[in-house]
Amino acid sequence: MKYPEVDGVRIKAESAVLRITLDSEKRRNALRDDAVAAIIDALVLANSDEQIRAILLTGANGNFCAGADIVARNAGKADRPRVGAISRRLPSQAHRLIPLLTSIQVPVVAAVRGFAVGLGMQLALASDFAVVSETATFWEPFAARGMGPDGGASWMLPRAVGPVRAREILLLGRRLSGAEAVEWGIAHRALPDEDVDAAADEIATQLALGPSVALGLTRMLINKSWSQPLDAHLAEEGYGMEISSRSPDFREGLSAFVERRPPKFSGK
Repeated sequence: MKYPEVDGVRIKAESAVLRITLDSEKRRNALRDDAVAAIIDALVLANSDEQIRAILLTGANGNFCAGADIVARNAGKADRPRVGAISRRLPSQAHRLIPLLTSIQVPVVAAVRGFAVGLGMQLALASDFAVVSETATFWEPFAARGMGPDGGASWMLPRAVGPVRAREILLLGRRLSGAEAVEWGIAHRALPDEDVDAAADEIATQLALGPSVALGLTRMLINKSWSQPLDAHLAEEGYGMEISSRSPDFREGLSAFVERRPPKFSGK
């Protein structure tokens, strides 16, 4: 498949991993609208590309993502956007990107160094695994800018850290280091800066070599668990078990267990 090409983000399929690298050095990898659209298109393609079995999201130039590029969006405009412009735009931009990132059946790993601000922090929250630098900075700047949160911050943060700490982050603007992000349940692992990329690569590779059908269904079940009662969720677990147990990878896993050897999954 041909993945989108746009300034500010590099998208490349390498073996079974789709690598999405945010790359806008002057703006600390802040995302312009066209970059957000390109990432959305890439995620849609990856979800139907059977060669892609994991996604690695990272940033170049020592930073992860400084959020949405508001400066670029408003360049050359004498007045602020008209009333209603933001609520009209968000469903096709950040408010499509984050739900898509959580709903596709491809595991997502984020490698975070430097700043993860606003939408950048939401990208890390929406990933299955966030491997972060101990000195990374996680920050929701909305209160400091006099506006409400977006990108699902007010939905994901209470579920990740609880409502008390979510208020501290969103209402008081508490900044977290990478080490604190792990302590608070936002990130998976904190490492020295120079070790982040290798550790994230290792996790992405492990996922890409795994039983893709089962992993994708499990990811979907975890992310849907917040929004449905137990009885409905158990029914979906049953469907997930039914589908995955009919896959070639299930048969391989069972054979490997009987033969006492490591499984060699094909992703089918």
